[in-house]
Amino acid sequence: MNELFRRFAQLSSNAVGSPWAFLLAFLIVLLWGVTGPIFRFSDTWQLVMNTISSVVTFLMVFLIQCAQNRESKAIQLKLNELLRGVAGARTGLVNLEALSDEQLARLHQEFERLREAQMARRTCKAATDDDRRADEKVPAENG
Repeated sequence: MNELFRRFAQLSSNAVGSPWAFLLAFLIVLLWGVTGPIFRFSDTWQLVMNTISSVVTFLMVFLIQCAQNRESKAIQLKLNELLRGVAGARTGLVNLEALSDEQLARLHQEFERLREAQMARRTCKAATDDDRRADEKVPAENG
């Protein structure tokens, strides 16, 4: 059942996400709009479109969620493999999705501090390199 739904969701999301599906939906809406005067913009005429769009939206939510969950899981596995394969990487980060929002916020702040410290080191190193190049250009004084 799971594999059947997965394949159906994947095929459906690929089909529905295509330009042809958009064109078909656009034509249906256009046809519905053109038929408005024929049906005198009746309540039934409006109800048909409202019902169709509600049902399609309801079903699409499940298909999109299934495809998104699968894609997210695949990306997480790829990232986990990269973390595992990089020397010095913190493998404790592999299971971040299990952390609470507060724990994720603290980890985000830690990475912000690391980024800022690295930027400061780069700025300091660049200034030191500039000073060294400037010193090399000054001719030595003969005493």
